Amino acid sequence: MRFGSIFAAAAVLLTTIGAAEPTVVSNMSIAPIAIDHHLHVHAPEIVKFLPHMCNSPQMPEGCSPEFVKANTVEDLLAQLDAAHIRGGSLLSTAYLAETAFADPVDPDHASILHAGNAFTEAAARAHPDRLMAFISVNPITPTALPELARWKGDPFVTGVKLHLTNSGVDLRNPDHVRKLAEVFRAAAANHFAIVIHMRSERTDYGAQDVQTFLRDVLPAAGNTTVQIAHAAGWGGIDANTLSALGAFADALDARPSLRKHLYFDLAEVWDQDSSETDMEKLVVLIRRIGIKQFLPASDWPFSSDLATYYNQRYPRLPLSNEEWAVIRSNTAPYVPPRIK
Repeated sequence: MRFGSIFAAAAVLLTTIGAAEPTVVSNMSIAPIAIDHHLHVHAPEIVKFLPHMCNSPQMPEGCSPEFVKANTVEDLLAQLDAAHIRGGSLLSTAYLAETAFADPVDPDHASILHAGNAFTEAAARAHPDRLMAFISVNPITPTALPELARWKGDPFVTGVKLHLTNSGVDLRNPDHVRKLAEVFRAAAANHFAIVIHMRSERTDYGAQDVQTFLRDVLPAAGNTTVQIAHAAGWGGIDANTLSALGAFADALDARPSLRKHLYFDLAEVWDQDSSETDMEKLVVLIRRIGIKQFLPASDWPFSSDLATYYNQRYPRLPLSNEEWAVIRSNTAPYVPPRIK
C-alpha cells in the first residue's frame, strides 16, 4: 500500500476512519492524557485549495472525503474535552499549498500558505490555555525562510511543522538536505520547536535516511526541541518505520545527550491491523530509546474519536501499566506554562 501521498499517514489512516475499533480488555488503570502533541484543523483557505491538489495528475486516486472535511477549532476542542485532554499542538496544514502533489502549482501558493498559518496562529491566540500553534512550510521552496521570518517573535507560535513526504523532500538529495538544514537553523533562531514528518516517498526509506538527518540536519537545530512525527514513519508499523526508529535508537545509545532535545510522537503508529509481532518490535525500540522520549499524539481528525483512540487503540501496544502511565503524562519541553 502506498503511504504518504496525501497527508500524514495518508492511505492507511484515511481508509481506517470509521472502521470498528477492536475491543481492548485490559486491567490498565487508564491515566489521563496531558497533551496531544499532533492535531490538525484545515484552514478555510486550505479546504478551498484541496480540490486543486486532489484533482491533480499527481493524485490519480484523489483524496478521501474525510481528508477534505472542513472541521473547526470548536470541533477539536469538543474532542479534547470529551477525552479529558488539557490541550495540544495544533499543526498547520498550510504546507499543502506548496505540496509536491499539486500540478500545476497554484499561482497564489504563497498567500494560501500564509493564510493557513494565520488561521492556526489565530486558533492558539483565541485559546491560549488549550492550543499551541505550529506554522508550516515546504522547506525546499523559496517561500520557506520568508514565511518563518514573518512569525518570528509571535507569542502564540510555538513551532514549525515540516512534512517531508508532501513537500517532496528527499533526504538523499544534497540540495534538499541543505535547504532543510537552513529551515532548522532559522526555526532555532526564532526559538521555534520543530515537528517533522520524516518519512519520504522512497520505497527503501529507513536507517540510511535517519543517518543523513542526524549528521547533516539535526545539528542545525542546536538546543531546539525536535519532535519526530509518527515515530519516524507515516502511520502504521512496517519494516521502513522500524528501520528508521532503530537507527534513532542506535544514535541515542551512542549519544545519550540527544535525549535532551529529541522526542518521538506516537500519532497513528499502530492500529487494529497491526500485528502482535510488529507491536512487540516497536515496544523493544521504545524501551531502548526511553519511555520519556515518547509523546502521546493522535493526528486528529484522522484518528477519529479521541476518547476511543486513546482508551481503546492505545492500550493495544503491549507496554506495562507503569510505562503507559509515563507516556500518557509525557509533555514536550516546548509546552508553555499557560497550558501546563
